[in-house]
This record gives sequence, structure tokens and C-alpha cells, in this order.
Amino acid sequence: MSVIANTKLEFSEEQAMLLDVAREFCRDKSPIAAVREELETDAGFDRAVWDEMVNLGWAGISLPESAGGSAMGVASVVPVVESMGRGMLGTPLISTTLAGQLAVRAGGEERWGELLSDIAAGVPATVAMLENADWGDENISVVLSADGVLSGSKDFVSDAGVSQHFLVVAQRDGQPVVAHVRRDQLADGAITEHTLVDQTKRSARVDFSGVAVNAEQLLSGDAVSSALRDLRLIGALLVAAEAAGTAAACLDTTVEYLKTRKQFGKLIGSYQALKHPSVDILCDMDSTRSFVYHAATLVGDGPLDRDAEIACRMAKAQATQALLYAGDRSVQFHGGMGFTYECDAQLYIRRAQWSQQQFGDAQHHRKRLAALLLDGET
Repeated sequence: MSVIANTKLEFSEEQAMLLDVAREFCRDKSPIAAVREELETDAGFDRAVWDEMVNLGWAGISLPESAGGSAMGVASVVPVVESMGRGMLGTPLISTTLAGQLAVRAGGEERWGELLSDIAAGVPATVAMLENADWGDENISVVLSADGVLSGSKDFVSDAGVSQHFLVVAQRDGQPVVAHVRRDQLADGAITEHTLVDQTKRSARVDFSGVAVNAEQLLSGDAVSSALRDLRLIGALLVAAEAAGTAAACLDTTVEYLKTRKQFGKLIGSYQALKHPSVDILCDMDSTRSFVYHAATLVGDGPLDRDAEIACRMAKAQATQALLYAGDRSVQFHGGMGFTYECDAQLYIRRAQWSQQQFGDAQHHRKRLAALLLDGET
């Protein structure tokens, strides 16, 4: 067995077209001034922009045609999310896409057809999975009782404030299940918004205690365990794609500053001490995109194999480290102003800190890569 594993990388015409359209869309709809306007809003995004994205078919791009989707797979979501990252565009696309993927992969395509149709139509949805901020902990403390009542809470539920559908990961008799909870089933005050380092993002703690679910709202069996494993990897891939776009935006902002700011009568961009790290950022950014699109090539509609897992973990480890370095250098290159709220560099370092923790940080994924590559474990 080769340690290098599968190195296949494809960039289809559909992906190229989506990337061109999405980049232009995000550039027009999400200038930095618009990003700042949304920082203090409850939703964190412009609903009119979200509606336009839905009309372009992006909400259902990875969903089956039976649900009103385009059946283009996760690989076609990647260029859209990368463009969103470049524009720092906050929308519920990632959380809604992941909810749709969990529903389909856990065997809910027929049973949850109405839910999937809602997602394709742009109704925000999210997955309630995390309980203790540790992506390496797969223990589930939210319990579904024998009579179908949930008890317990989930933390860091993305876009919970606007989501109308919650796919709750719970356990019944020690086995994982996925429960579909509608927003109108939640008790008053069940959602408590978190204060995040990245103000372009929204997440919350959601208490599902007392929510009753019937058999039609429940998925169980071996498909659920497989789907949850795949969901973590697909989530890591989408966050990596977004981070790749944000790293590019960070580099653009930094280079523009280096080309205009003067010290000692010279443009600061002429100093090697600033040139070399800028080139390092560019190299990191390009290698990140290769990792991301390699992983996108290997992620299909079925259960993810070992090669796909390796690719997704590599992409996430590389992307978030690249963005963290780019954000740090951008702040430093801007000098004292870089630490102020008025400087755009702080937006990128904040995004880097948040992206690093989503679906596992670099250390988390490298630890698992070591087992996969060196020990042959899965």
C-alpha cells in the first residue's frame, strides 16, 4: 500500500464555470464595506444576497434532482465556498449544505424528501453535532428516550439563529441516531447565541430537552454512523475551501498595503523582510487550493474511502495553517494599525482563528493522518 495514496486531481468545466460566476458574484455583493455592515446584525448576512444565491441554485447544488437539487455533488460546492471565503461573505450555505448531505447519506432521501426540498429552495438548515468543543470526542450525551423525547444540548450549532431545520445527532440505547427537529418544536429561549472571535460567523448553544420526535423524524442504523464520519470530513473540506479563499483575500489586502505604504522614503514592499513572507503566503495559498481540489475530486456521493479521508484531512490541516500565517503576517505588516478594529487585517486573523477550530484543528488532523499513513489504521 502506497503511503502517498491517491494523488488524482480534476477540475471540471462545471467547477471552472462555477468559480468564475461565484467570484464575480461575491466580488460584487460582498465588498469589505458590506462585510463590515453585517458584523453587528443578528443574522450576520444579507438575506437578499442569500436569496440571489438560492436563485442561482447554489443551495441545492449537491442535492439529488428528486429534491429539486442539481445533483452535482460536493465537488461543485467547493468553488462557491472558496469564492465566499475570498469575499468574506457570510451566508448559511455551508451549514445548510452539510445538513442536506447528512440527510442524504444517512438514508433520508425518500423519508425526508420535504426537508431536502426546503433546503434546495433556500430554507436554512443546520446540523447539531458538537457538545464540548472537542472534535475528537465522538461521545454523544444528547439522549433520545424510548418514548421519543430528546434531552440535552448542543454547542456551536452554526447559523442556529436563522435555521428552520435542525438535524440533531443523538444516541438511543448507545447507538447514534439523527433526529429532524423543526424550529417551531423548540422551547422559548432554547437558542443562546455564542460570542465568536470571527464576527462574520454565527453559532449558538441549542437546548433540545423536551422535544418529541416521531418515527418519521428519525434516521438510525449503520448508515447513520457512516454518514456522521463522512460529515466531519466534508465539513473539514468546505471549511478548508473557504479558508483558501480568505487567504487569497488576505494576501490581496496585504500586497496592496505594501505597495502604498512608505517608510524611510521607500515603499515597504521593497524590503526583503516583507517580500519573502508575502511569497510564502502565495505558495501556501496555491498549495492549499491543490489540496482542496484534490480532496473535492475524491469526495463522491457514496461513503468516503481511505483516500478521500486522507485528502480531506490534508486539505484542512494545510488550509487553516496557511490562513493563520497569512492573517498573522498581515496584522504585523500593518504595524500598530493592524491591531485596530478599523484595519481589515483583523478580519482575516479572526477568520483564521475560527476556521482553525472548525471540524478539528491542524494537530487533530495530523494525528489522524499519522495513523492512516504510518499505522494503516482507519
